[in-house]
Amino acid sequence: MAFETMAWNAGEVVLIDQRRLPGEEIYLRLKTAVEVAEAIRDMVVRGAPAIGVTACMGLALGATQLEVKSRAEFNERFADLGRLFAATRPTARNLFWAVARMQSLVAAHPDKAPGDMAAILVAEGERVKQEDLRACHAMGRHGAALLEGPSRILTHCNAGGLATAGYGTALGIIRAAHAAGNITMVYADETRPFLQGARLTAWELHRDLIPVTLITDSMSGLMMRRGNVDAVVVGSDRIAANGDVANKIGTYLVAVAARDNNIPFYVAAPTTTVDLDTPTGDTIPIEERDPDEITMMGGVRLAPEGIQVANPAFDITPARLVTAIITETGVARPPYTESLAALVAAAS
Repeated sequence: MAFETMAWNAGEVVLIDQRRLPGEEIYLRLKTAVEVAEAIRDMVVRGAPAIGVTACMGLALGATQLEVKSRAEFNERFADLGRLFAATRPTARNLFWAVARMQSLVAAHPDKAPGDMAAILVAEGERVKQEDLRACHAMGRHGAALLEGPSRILTHCNAGGLATAGYGTALGIIRAAHAAGNITMVYADETRPFLQGARLTAWELHRDLIPVTLITDSMSGLMMRRGNVDAVVVGSDRIAANGDVANKIGTYLVAVAARDNNIPFYVAAPTTTVDLDTPTGDTIPIEERDPDEITMMGGVRLAPEGIQVANPAFDITPARLVTAIITETGVARPPYTESLAALVAAAS
């Protein structure tokens, strides 16, 4: 995995532009907090853990550029930065966790001068990145242990190094299992309409020499029915306290097909994705994105001009369809209200 999803470099936030993959591997050097927020909104970077880390770095970048005369003014301006980032994408839990973490750090150091506080925030951004990397490797170990020998895995969207600080959640499990000699094939759903599976997951696995077969979203049920899949492993953007899972649109249908074919359906996510303040998936906000993501592709129109379009970016998989939720602190099983709370407590 010879790429870096995000980095802090000489007072800039550097992001690999995921919109350009797999054709071009281009890194953007972002010089302001507004540019970083726009990169999150425009899906230069995506995936809940990666959004969280990037938001921390973006907030730190903004803090270094605040021209203020007092600490009170710094606090007010930093709160504005928090609102800027919180408004970018509504579903990913890690985004709001990141904003809250950085704001709590500011509150914890009321006597620091603005410049010193900004330096502390820069260091915290790097600390969050390293914590996410460790969490991904821990999830990889926990998840790989659940697979029973050589396995054929189906995954949806991209929950790999590109969706995290590196290594991945769902793909972290696949990477760990492959290192142990236990991956015979990965089936990657293309994941319409943004094609994260085709463009990103297939790119990550292919360059790591992990066997991968790209399929359309509508093929996953047939693959399971034919006996080609031993387990499904996906990531998540937000997990409610009861175990309901918000993930990329189409995940719910994959989970239904897995249950109908008696195939385990695993969700991999750090505890920072678990939202214990949200009782069920019914109240998780679902982002609605630009209709052009569905009606256009590569500048070519795929649907009639003026057609009505629905483009929710996520769906909710009910907890009853989830075999287990794999976090960095262990594996949660039903009843999730108890097991998830225990794993979140273990992480704090």
